[in-house]
Amino acid sequence: QVQLVESGGGFVQAGGSLTLSCSASGLDFISQTMSWYRQAPEMMRDWVAVIASGGVTNYRNAVKGRFTISRDDAKNTVYLRMDNLKPEDTAVYYCSTITTTRFWGQGTQVTVSS
Repeated sequence: QVQLVESGGGFVQAGGSLTLSCSASGLDFISQTMSWYRQAPEMMRDWVAVIASGGVTNYRNAVKGRFTISRDDAKNTVYLRMDNLKPEDTAVYYCSTITTTRFWGQGTQVTVSS
């Protein structure tokens, strides 16, 4: 059974930083492409960043230059380092991957005050 568990969310002032973690189990992590999504209140869930096996990354334009996705295959963990946070980054952040279907973590709340 695939399980994704996010942590690291919190409350931060604009300009601050947070690092989210997603611990994965029940899958061949080293072979998996891992993604981060976010969902603001009353908004659709949006893709934020992706990291493929081997480390190739991509980001939505709104976070390029501020967010960094990385992975530690020895720890089955993917990270999202978020710098220069803005109030519009406020959302629940989800870790996700696809095996036979798409799996989601439970999410972690990030709140950025102005």
